[in-house]
Amino acid sequence: MQKKRERGWLVLFAAGLLPLILGVFFTFIVAQRIEQRQLENTADMVLNHAENISDHAWDMIGQLEQYDPRACGTIGKDIQRIGSITAYFRAVGLIHNNQVLCSSAYGQYPGTLQGMTHRSLPSPHPDTWVQSLAGTAGAPQRPAVLFLRQQPSGYGAYALIDGQYLLDFMHALSLSRSYQITMQFNHGYRIESGHIDTDSNLFFNSNKYRVNSDRYPITISVTSPPSEAIKAWRQVFLTFLPMAAILSLLFVALASNWLKRRLSYRDEIRRGIANEEFTVNYQPVYNTTTASYAGAEALMRWQWPDGEWVRPDVFIAAAEAEGMIIPLTQHLLQLIAKDVSQWEVQPGFHLGINVAAEHLQHPCFVNDIRQFAAKVADKPLVIILELTERSLISEGKQVAEKLALLRREGIEIAIDDFGTGNCSLSYLQTFELDYLKIDRGFINAIESVDGETPVLDAIINLSHKLELQVLGEGVETPMQLEYLKNHGVVFIQGYLYARPMSSEALIHWLANEGTLPLTTVFHAN
Repeated sequence: MQKKRERGWLVLFAAGLLPLILGVFFTFIVAQRIEQRQLENTADMVLNHAENISDHAWDMIGQLEQYDPRACGTIGKDIQRIGSITAYFRAVGLIHNNQVLCSSAYGQYPGTLQGMTHRSLPSPHPDTWVQSLAGTAGAPQRPAVLFLRQQPSGYGAYALIDGQYLLDFMHALSLSRSYQITMQFNHGYRIESGHIDTDSNLFFNSNKYRVNSDRYPITISVTSPPSEAIKAWRQVFLTFLPMAAILSLLFVALASNWLKRRLSYRDEIRRGIANEEFTVNYQPVYNTTTASYAGAEALMRWQWPDGEWVRPDVFIAAAEAEGMIIPLTQHLLQLIAKDVSQWEVQPGFHLGINVAAEHLQHPCFVNDIRQFAAKVADKPLVIILELTERSLISEGKQVAEKLALLRREGIEIAIDDFGTGNCSLSYLQTFELDYLKIDRGFINAIESVDGETPVLDAIINLSHKLELQVLGEGVETPMQLEYLKNHGVVFIQGYLYARPMSSEALIHWLANEGTLPLTTVFHAN
């Protein structure tokens, strides 16, 4: 019992923890996707900026190509003006092969292109060439991007983009999220902004996203530190936390309800049997012919230690569902035998006992009834086993043999709540029966003493033809009693006659009220 209770607590704990675990896992995935989208958006913005500047650079080269490179002396001022008033450019100019003919920054014949860029030019010279540089002769510590286009004659134009325009934009984007952003033109120098610490984290790592331009040889790479992933996850998790708490409470409630139905009832029934929490009430049966009591039906009751009563339909259904109905019925027989030992009743007193289908079909059934009959053999009782229609449907042949055997030993058989199940009428002839108990639903259909209730009348007539005694259940009004008497029903049971009572109360009731006619009892009440 203790181990099962501990397992129950573990189930509740797991049920409460499950939404939080799922929430952590779910928010981790969501945070990763959010962080990935942020990286993609940042990379796209940097790439768009780089492509826009590249457009300006090629437009500038197209404008420079309109000048005659051999007339640098006369066009030098125009080139200087163009280079100084146009944003992004560190220098623009005209070239012939590797020689700079004129430059906006250095004037006429400033030197070679290789000397200005501190980088060897590809050989043979391509028609167009772009390259990111670590620096230039005029600004060696500041990156730049060279754009160059040459004609087959060796003459051409170049534009040198100042990398600071790129760095400022990259820095503005990387600063808010501690990103590291790199930009590379044609596998040249990596222009870089931001720094990523190499700190390690068990669950979160640095995320990296790289994108290439479809128009130019540009590669953008954006890397986020683990701290950004943690920050994104924390924001998502805090948003999800109220929902996780609600789900946790719901899961605990569902698990608790499941445990009560699945675990505790089986254990509680076993504990209730051991602690003598079950008792038996007896509802008297009236004989309309003798105008006196005819017997009583045994009804099991269960009261928990805290005083709460468990409804019979609840604990009986739980016992059937969890394989406890046979031990419970065996305990019922023991309780009845103990009560009966204190009784003094008239010969032929009917004692009705409800039997479950599972018990009837079990090999121990006949022996259990025989043992009970032996315990009460000193009392002039007629034991009546009350079976539901469902009891007769499963394993019909074996059930019929068991009932026939017990009838030969003096036990009588009744069908309880007739008309509410799925029993075929042929079973009334197949099985050896003595009584047919009409369900209270048909009794409630009686509207007047002289009226007709076709279904009830058919059941009563069928019982008479099969020579079965009829008992009407749930009789609560004198009109219902009169109707049943007029239709030949001998036995009735219900609040009109007597309510269920304890064994001690039944002893007193039998001695003082049981032999009085029902009309006297009714008027007295």
